[in-house]
Order: sequence, then C-alpha cells, then structure tokens
Amino acid sequence: MKHEVILSGFGGQGVMSIGKNLVEAGVEENLQVSWVPSYGPEMRGGTANCTVILSTERIGSPLVEHPSEIVVMNRAALAKFGSLVQTGGIIFINSSIVPDKVEREDVTVYYVPCDEIARELGNPKVSNMVMLGAYVGATAVLSVSTIETMIHNMFTGTKAKLIALNMQALQRGLACVKH
Repeated sequence: MKHEVILSGFGGQGVMSIGKNLVEAGVEENLQVSWVPSYGPEMRGGTANCTVILSTERIGSPLVEHPSEIVVMNRAALAKFGSLVQTGGIIFINSSIVPDKVEREDVTVYYVPCDEIARELGNPKVSNMVMLGAYVGATAVLSVSTIETMIHNMFTGTKAKLIALNMQALQRGLACVKH
C-alpha cells in the first residue's frame, strides 16, 4: 500500500496541518511516511502545499510527480495539480471555494464544502479538519480512531475546549464521503 498525496491551497487554510496530521497518524500506525512542505513567499494568503507519502513499504524518494490523491483548497491548486493525479486516483475539492467541476472520468472526485461546514460549526478555522475527515473516510488509509486520538492529544490545557469542535468537523468531513 502506498498513498502519494499533494495537498495545496492558500497559506492559512491549514494545508500543512492536514499533511502533518496525516504523517503523525501514519507514524502512529507504523507506516513509512514522508512530509515535504513548500511555502510561497507570503505568510498568509500565499501558496502553500505539501506532499505526503504513507506506505507499508520503504519510501525511496519524497518526490511525488503523479499523486494517487490530491487535496485542493483553492482554484489555483486544482489548476496546478489536477492533471497530475494517477488514473484511478482521487481528487478532494473544497467546493466552498472551488466552483470548478473536474472533467476527467478516470478519477474519483469528492466535492467537500469545507468552509461552509466550518461556518455552520461556528469556526472557519476547522475547514481543514473537515477535509481531513473526508480524506480519511474516502481512502481508509488511516484509522479514524487514530485521528481522533491525535485531536485529543493536540488540544490540551486551555485549548482542550476545541476538541469537541474539531471532532465535529472531522465527523462532518467523514459524512461527506459516505457512499
């Protein structure tokens, strides 16, 4: 099993956080992992993307030219990476921001209204957790319980009050990809 993922969007959308969460959960589940972040020159609002590899086999190179999945949080990401996805791969689109429809018929596409769901939950910062839920639900590469444990471990002390919100966001993302 090998999942090669490109996650991309604007800085501040939590793209790096999704990637980091995938890698940490992969380590927890004894997978081989790789995470390569890439930032534009701007801090917020600039380009942010990362590549993640989750594998049961040794990873020879962290470079990903033809990902098995992409997560796109903005239109520029879809334009840049949409054509690179392997035949049979999956494209996850933040449909709250990206109105475009994928024309390819050789991939599966999930349109996840991340920002809309995050607003419904009362905090726009959890849109990335919605997308993380969709990714984990559709690919089944990682256990949902591992992600839930990570959420509990991420938010401690005064931030513990954010656990319930992030769990709701994760669950709403999972629901977006249920067949």
